This record gives sequence, C-alpha cells and structure tokens, in this order.
Amino acid sequence: MKYLMWLLNAAIFFVLFAFALNNQDSVTLNLFFGASWQAPLVLVILVALVLGVFLGVLVMLPLWLRAKRSRRRAASATASTSFDADSTLLPDPVDRRHGL
Repeated sequence: MKYLMWLLNAAIFFVLFAFALNNQDSVTLNLFFGASWQAPLVLVILVALVLGVFLGVLVMLPLWLRAKRSRRRAASATASTSFDADSTLLPDPVDRRHGL
C-alpha cells in the first residue's frame, strides 16, 4: 500500500511537471487601471490556485471556529453530567479524525 501511494504521488508529480513544461509561453494579464503583468502561463495558473485556496480557507475559518467552539461547549456540558453507577459510556459515534 505504501508503494502504491508513492507511485501515485510520483505519477501526479510527473503529469504536473509535464503540464508546466508545456505551458511556458508568456502571457499578459491585464489588470485594473491599465496595469499589466507578463509572466509564464504556468506561473499565472499557480498564483490563481494559491489565491483560490487562501480565499477558500479564509471564508471557511469562521465556520470551523464556530464548530470547534460549539463542540467544546457540548463536551464540557456532557462532562459535568452525573451518570448512574451501572451506566456504560459508549464512544462517540462521530469520526473526528478530519480535524474539526
């Protein structure tokens, strides 16, 4: 399984590397107020990707923080609840490995 993942990562790298080599032509990006920026196409695409990821994280950050805060409140509320001596605590059925 480890080698399969390594091969998949290598294949993705080589496909992206070939894409970058094939898109080295210079493009002119016309900005506002007559300003322009001339750069290789692959660099323009990379900047657009990084900017999109940054804006996506920035938009999702308040939701993540609100969810984390409500989970913390719910956990402290259940921790202060008293249980009978014969009750069994079951594990939380929600999988929390995704980081939220």
